[in-house]
Amino acid sequence: MNPQTHSHSQTQTLGFSNSEGCEIDTAERVSCGLRLWIHLSQMEMGQMSKMGQMETTDIAPEPVKKKNLHLPIARRGLGTKGQKIPLLTNHFKVNVTNSNKEEHFFHYSVLVTYEDGRPLDGKGAGRRIIDRVHETYNSELGGKDFAYDGEKSLFTVGSLPRNKLEFSVVLEDTPSNRNNGSINADGDGSLNESDRKRLRRPGRTKTFNVEISYAAKIPMKAIGEALRGQESENSQEALRVLDIILRQHASKQGCLLVRQSFFHNDPKSFVDVGGGVLGCRGFHSSFRTTQGGLSLNIDVSTTMIIQPGPVVDFLISSQNVRDPFSLDWTKAKRTLKNLRVKTSPTNLEYKITGLSERPCKEQLFTLRNKNAKDGEDGEIEVTVYDYFVNHRNIPLRYSGDLPCMNVGKPKRPTYIPLELCELVSLQRYTKALSTLQRSSLVEKSRQKPQERMSILSNALKINNYDGEPMLRACGVSIGNSFTQVDGRVLPAPKLKVGNGDDFFPRNGRWNFNNKKLVKPTKIERWVVVNFSARCDLKALVRDLIKCGDMKGIAIDPPFDVFEENPQSRRAPPMVRVERMFEDIQSNLPGQPQFILCLLPERKNSALYGPWKRKNLAEYGIVTQCIAPTRVNDQYLTNVLLKINAKLGGLNSLLAVEFSPSIPVVSKAPTIILGMDVSHGSPGQSDIPSIAAVVSSRHWPLISRYRASVRTQSPKVEMIDSLFKRVSDTEDDGIMRELLLDFYTSSGKRKPDQIIIFRDGVSESQFNQVLNIELDQIIEACKFLDESWCPKFVVIIAQKNHHTKFFQPQSPDNVPPGTIIDNRICHPKNNDFYLCAQAGMIGTTRPTHYHVLLDDVGFSADDLQELVHSLSYVYQRSTTAISVVAPICYAHLAATQMSQFVKFEDASETSSSHGGTTSAGAVPVPQLPRLKENVANSMFFC
Repeated sequence: MNPQTHSHSQTQTLGFSNSEGCEIDTAERVSCGLRLWIHLSQMEMGQMSKMGQMETTDIAPEPVKKKNLHLPIARRGLGTKGQKIPLLTNHFKVNVTNSNKEEHFFHYSVLVTYEDGRPLDGKGAGRRIIDRVHETYNSELGGKDFAYDGEKSLFTVGSLPRNKLEFSVVLEDTPSNRNNGSINADGDGSLNESDRKRLRRPGRTKTFNVEISYAAKIPMKAIGEALRGQESENSQEALRVLDIILRQHASKQGCLLVRQSFFHNDPKSFVDVGGGVLGCRGFHSSFRTTQGGLSLNIDVSTTMIIQPGPVVDFLISSQNVRDPFSLDWTKAKRTLKNLRVKTSPTNLEYKITGLSERPCKEQLFTLRNKNAKDGEDGEIEVTVYDYFVNHRNIPLRYSGDLPCMNVGKPKRPTYIPLELCELVSLQRYTKALSTLQRSSLVEKSRQKPQERMSILSNALKINNYDGEPMLRACGVSIGNSFTQVDGRVLPAPKLKVGNGDDFFPRNGRWNFNNKKLVKPTKIERWVVVNFSARCDLKALVRDLIKCGDMKGIAIDPPFDVFEENPQSRRAPPMVRVERMFEDIQSNLPGQPQFILCLLPERKNSALYGPWKRKNLAEYGIVTQCIAPTRVNDQYLTNVLLKINAKLGGLNSLLAVEFSPSIPVVSKAPTIILGMDVSHGSPGQSDIPSIAAVVSSRHWPLISRYRASVRTQSPKVEMIDSLFKRVSDTEDDGIMRELLLDFYTSSGKRKPDQIIIFRDGVSESQFNQVLNIELDQIIEACKFLDESWCPKFVVIIAQKNHHTKFFQPQSPDNVPPGTIIDNRICHPKNNDFYLCAQAGMIGTTRPTHYHVLLDDVGFSADDLQELVHSLSYVYQRSTTAISVVAPICYAHLAATQMSQFVKFEDASETSSSHGGTTSAGAVPVPQLPRLKENVANSMFFC
């Protein structure tokens, strides 16, 4: 499908000219924040070098302008508005004694190799090897304790005796204690009779060489600096050492480590989410620098693990079959590969390398006949089944007709009957969860505030950090009380609905009972399409028209209702959609304004993506998909809220938008952007990432938005298509599209202020947002008008953090509108936590906002109130949402358009206009562009 093309030369003149801008010199440009984007693509660099080769005239090179790197701004003040509320948070105070302030952490590089010089492969073995070094060579190491990160870094308090130390250690190669290997030393294809005897004598061993070399030293006073809020590179490194000490502490207790979380092997912490997968509850811990000093942030964390126990039970759950004889063994082989099993009766551990090609009763192997007499063959062929049942006297109930586990090597297989194998606990499940598994996990792992506080208090006692020798050596102790903070509850903003009525939401919620929408649309030319969903269509249409009338939406009777031909139900989704459109076209005099589509499945319908693509990208028709189960007034109202927003209506407005009297925003043309990047599921490394940017339109409103969505290289977080120079006069980037729309929808005004909300980036990526993404946006502005210098505000919204807030002596969540900008916030940078939503289930998760840049000069109160208000403009619901609406819309747009193209068939979907991100990179398949009449709509609602 060819994307919509626009004449860039025509739009260049839409008011974006020097005549509207101010004349400024170079120095003033810097102060206006006009930073040049120097991140040229390799393709452009290649073109420039070719041009340079063709040029023969000697021209003096222009002096290279030094690029100003931007850093997050400091806090300018604290907010004061709202009713004060005392709160507790899951941060625990860290104290450091002054006796060791002259000491240093010494950082050493660790290199572990096999005896023949090959580097160590595989995870997990490093810790065992370093533990053995510590045990064996304690005196040579000066009796020092280690903090080892499991890979290539090791830390001590004070120095080791020498800067470079080399050791040789021996580890038994028997597959016990999670060590993977094969006990089949004779290579006879199965467990032999001397297994138990060999367990009593030393097994085969492996020798490892360990080289420990001095790398750097970190002053321990840096921890004290962090306590006083004086962050430096040293303090960040010192805190990293403390985090490594905690990880090592958990590792010694036999925990599974996942980044900064750890999980005990305790069945009481497991919840079954179906499909052979368990949710395992553990704990996150990390040291944080705050205004109140250094704190340890501890929170409940969950990871997914494989169901431990009999392999056959796991496979039955995984494939959802009744018995082992119904299993798909090709699928089972993929699922089991590299999982660890414990075998009975030997109780040894192995890694599964595959399955036998034949059933247990037929799979032959060569057995050494130790009782063979002279002249008899010393080797005999037996089946695995015969060997275990008759030679080992181990009865097998059901394994005879099933494949065996292969725990050996490709050329030396070791077969074990299925029923003698049990999956070891704490093996991570890293694939994406299904919708049912995800909802089951959420339901079973939610905890009310008081329950969570109790679990965290117990975790602190169980972990016994005071007994950790490395922490004691650092003079670090951790308090056991939740930190007290002062919060404020911001009042809910006044909303405007139909007939000029005002109302205040209560507890972060409202409804449209006896109310009309503030700007209802009229639905005239529309049809209903039913893809074999079981539903009383007549009653549904009747009730929808009646509900619309009560909300102010005039809905004409539908032109027609199209039922899918029953013979099409088994056809591929694309074919079903094509046939339905052929039916619509042959029976309608013209294109409908709107299509209501009924899908048979409520979640993850295979029809959804092809249907949306057909409507939005090929025909430009607004469509709403539903899968009705219980149709009542609330359900129909929610559907109508989405339809009204998609068709250009508005459901409610902030009263300050209507006036307009939003501080700062209403005084000068302001565009609000929401930016998000969605990545493929875990394990899908070749699925393109989807970048979505939404922008406000019709200033001074901040409730209307439109979206622009592009693909980019897999797992790339920084958006690379904000500015995309095609020629001297053409820019095909996201920002040009959004800025021109703002200009045409806002009375031919350019935005003087650009407020950017960015989702999904970690603190280590803040500088990239400021110096890569923001620079592209500035470049896009300069490309439209060289003299245009808007002011920027950049705010990061983080949901994926571990800070929670609690009301002391109350079972309830914190009230909606709770904001915290003191005590546990960053010692210097401008950040705050906001719980805009009403926490109805579980414990409320606040959104952590980081203000990286503010050229506009917002006061703390004005900016916090703007962010709070933007949680009330989400047109899809009648509740305050947990993060600002523009970010939610960007996520919705990315999710919806990612289903337009089946990226698993990347080779087929790669189009002629597919882009590359670097020379020689695989082309990224591009999304189809939307038709112009729906591109500016809120199609994502």
